[in-house]
Amino acid sequence: MHAHSMRPRRDSDRGRSNKYNNEAESSNTDRHRAERLTSSLSAIKVGFVSMAGQSRKWMILVATIWIQAFTGTNFDFSTYSSRFKTVLGISQVQLNYLAVASDFGKVFGWSSGLALLYFPLWAVLFMAAFMGFFGYFLQWLVIRNVITLPYILVAFLCLSAGCSICWFNTVCFVLCIKNFPANRALALSLTVSFNGVSAALYALVGNAIDPSSKELYLLLNALIPLIISIISLLPILRQPSLGPLSPDGVRRDSVIFIIFNIIAILTGIYLLLFGSNLSNVVRARPLLVGAMLLLIFPLCIPGVVYARDWFHRTLHNSFRLEGSHFNLVDVDDLELHKELLTREAGNEEYEDGLLDGIRVNINKEGCCESVVGKDKLAMLGQEHPASVVVRRLDFWLYYTAYFCGGTIGLVYSNNLGQIAQSLGQSSNTTTLLTLYSSFSFFGRLLSAVPDYIRTKVYFARTAWLTIALVPTPVAFFLLAASTSELSLNIGTALVGLSSGFIFAAAVSITSELFGPNSVGVNHNILITNIPIGSLVYGLLAAVVYDANATSGLDMNTDTVICMGKNCYLLTFIWWACLSVVGLASSLLLFLRTKHAYDQFEKKRVTASLY
Repeated sequence: MHAHSMRPRRDSDRGRSNKYNNEAESSNTDRHRAERLTSSLSAIKVGFVSMAGQSRKWMILVATIWIQAFTGTNFDFSTYSSRFKTVLGISQVQLNYLAVASDFGKVFGWSSGLALLYFPLWAVLFMAAFMGFFGYFLQWLVIRNVITLPYILVAFLCLSAGCSICWFNTVCFVLCIKNFPANRALALSLTVSFNGVSAALYALVGNAIDPSSKELYLLLNALIPLIISIISLLPILRQPSLGPLSPDGVRRDSVIFIIFNIIAILTGIYLLLFGSNLSNVVRARPLLVGAMLLLIFPLCIPGVVYARDWFHRTLHNSFRLEGSHFNLVDVDDLELHKELLTREAGNEEYEDGLLDGIRVNINKEGCCESVVGKDKLAMLGQEHPASVVVRRLDFWLYYTAYFCGGTIGLVYSNNLGQIAQSLGQSSNTTTLLTLYSSFSFFGRLLSAVPDYIRTKVYFARTAWLTIALVPTPVAFFLLAASTSELSLNIGTALVGLSSGFIFAAAVSITSELFGPNSVGVNHNILITNIPIGSLVYGLLAAVVYDANATSGLDMNTDTVICMGKNCYLLTFIWWACLSVVGLASSLLLFLRTKHAYDQFEKKRVTASLY
């Protein structure tokens, strides 16, 4: 009886225990659910904050694109140069000195880096804008006969305006390097490319306002960069603090870069087709609106991509950029390459040298072998101070290639106004300038192609430089052989394509050959060839022009003008021969650096397998 009475009590206790256990399990489940919900909400918050920060860096990139697109103001010099010559009553040689003064501003490009040591980035941006405003606005007043200035002061205004362009470039370079460390080369290539469309954009704006006014370009050169600086101020002031990107983040950024490059190509084609030859203001204005929309449209791309990535985690799988497609250069490649080379230095054919890097031991005889092998570069990315750079043969080969390639193209664009006038095609000056500007833009975009196709077609970047120089002598020999409108258009397009590639690729080549940390100083040393070349080549062209200027006078100003093929025939022949010298220098540079590039690529591929 006692045992029987105890069994229900134990069953009751077990029931109460199960009830308590169920309630505890339910409580634990609810707590876990609340914790997961809190964790999810926290992750969503962090994700949105990170997405917002990453989106802001793309706003900065778009701002740098706008700055570059409207600050290549030296490219439209040919549009108003003939008018300048008439108003000032100067010779072709004196006009050339004004172009040289503008290019000479690049010699003072180092001052922008010095300013960044003491002033914030936005202040340096506005210093550049006010230098340009000061230089171009006073030139506009001179050309409008509102004020009169002596020739030497006009030259100083040209120098101030030219210096402002270097300051703008420095601001854009710093923004790209700071916000895109993993895709620095792509960001620089894209933004520098838009500097090439400045002339086409200004031609479109000028046609939309007053197609008959040449001096209008000076006013636009003064005002538009200042306006763009004000518009770009907000994203620059709100720069995000970014951490290192994950592999998925790098791939996602690569997708956005591809889309940006596609939009850039469409913009270049649009400006090439509609950027000039529009004397009808009614037609030009809608086309200007279309160009502005193409420049604004990239603002929408990052938000769409990041939103899709957030809500659809499989986005990166459908845009995977690896394997058999292409592989973008990571910012740490050079450091990794240095480390691997250091580990295997004992097994390689080169050994440590002095400050200027690692030298190759070559025990061969012969002149050519000595030139190619002596003191040649064996490792990319090693830092070279300026004192060592100027003692390297590689640097002077590179300097000569740039001097006899890209610089000649720039001087050619400065003379386009007089070239068209001498051939009786003054009405086509704006068309030629747009053609040069657009193809310079495409050349700059092409400078990024080696990074996209390196897994399929790999060449050293110095080899691409050699290939890019080939169109220049071809163009000048064509211009010397024929004076037809078709030849002039083809020659202008080829020169623009070649020089554009060189201008954009130069920063990356300087970084690879002489060190990324020293690129600011070393690249400024390199581009001293621009004012020197502007003086030498421009003076050559001006002397030949004035020597053949027997065709007539401008009855209003008594300015001597030259008409006919002979005005630039000898100049084209000289430029063609000099560009062949530049091509030979770049080929020799490629042969001397091929080993270093091959070793770099070998180590990069090996590292990617582990």
